[in-house]
Amino acid sequence: MQGIKRFTTAVAAAALIALGSGAASAQDRIGDAPNINGIWQAMNTANWNLEPHSAGPNPVADRLVGAIGAIPAGLGVVDGGEIPYLPEARERLERNRANVIRHDPEAACYLPGIPRATYMPYPFQIIQGNDDDILVAYQYASANRVIHMEEVGIPPIDTWMGTSYGQWEGDTLVVTTLALGPGLVKLPGGEMEEGVTWLDRAGNYLTNHATVIERFTPRGPNHMDYEATIEDPTVYSRPWTIRMPLYRNVDANAQLLEFKCVPFSEQLLYGDLIEGQSAQ
Repeated sequence: MQGIKRFTTAVAAAALIALGSGAASAQDRIGDAPNINGIWQAMNTANWNLEPHSAGPNPVADRLVGAIGAIPAGLGVVDGGEIPYLPEARERLERNRANVIRHDPEAACYLPGIPRATYMPYPFQIIQGNDDDILVAYQYASANRVIHMEEVGIPPIDTWMGTSYGQWEGDTLVVTTLALGPGLVKLPGGEMEEGVTWLDRAGNYLTNHATVIERFTPRGPNHMDYEATIEDPTVYSRPWTIRMPLYRNVDANAQLLEFKCVPFSEQLLYGDLIEGQSAQ
């Protein structure tokens, strides 16, 4: 069990003590807002492809590992079924799809950005207090973000997870995320490329010009509706929306476990350097 450790950042640990998953389900509201504390997860194939797709082989080594790592089929989560790319943006999309392992930030263990962090196949924890900012901690790569409960502002800098501003509209938490931009990223082999935020393993993407507006609406004690509308005039012909349910983990031992994936990607990113050192 050495590879499995509890997620123990100071803020998350304090919140677990005060607002454990049992307490979250026992109390329906915090002040005027619904209580959305707890560990949540999407149950779909959006991380493989937001659009409808058939099952497929492992994109890298299907002949070597058989069905392990195969792509599961999915009905898609995009309103209308298709992302409205501009013709000139499809060139980048096709390049992404032709170089999935070399270009997908997930393979390199880079932070996933918004909204992808929500529907990756890993749980995340919402930590909500009274009239305070909301913390979201993700199991994948120990990623996290603060939802600033204030009017939308101008972020000082682009970051992998962007800057998020939230407000309650009735019982719906509306979150606007701006400045999603990883800058230059290192690709396997050492080359550098202007980064974009990948939305799934199929190469769908947005740039640092995007505005992402998420809506979290509780529909019962243990599930809520999630939608995210993405606007990026440099990539899409119009705004478009994804929708899916999120489910609260009601296991008595529900918690985030450690998944720090950087060591898993070192050979992919730095294999050429490592091999060079060993040859000396």
